[in-house]
Amino acid sequence: MVDLQSSGDTEPSTEVEVRYFAAAVDASGCDSEYVTVPIGATLADLREVIRSRHGAPMDPILRVSAYLVGEDLTRDLGRAIGSRVDVLPPFAGG
Repeated sequence: MVDLQSSGDTEPSTEVEVRYFAAAVDASGCDSEYVTVPIGATLADLREVIRSRHGAPMDPILRVSAYLVGEDLTRDLGRAIGSRVDVLPPFAGG
């Protein structure tokens, strides 16, 4: 049996803190979590990891959310991510 992690066949990865707000908290069941993504991952890559963890309830939230990456608010799925990303669904309030 081959252990892929020790054989060097895996892609280098890093942990990203994902913080959820508003409806994203309800859909994910948590305020924040750490996920492992490949080094150089984009928001599109991160969204796939989140979908795989939380399933169908998270899909509509991810489609309409904006993302805070560093100090940049974006919806650009090609944007590279850093060590923390906030998932910000639309919400009412004032």
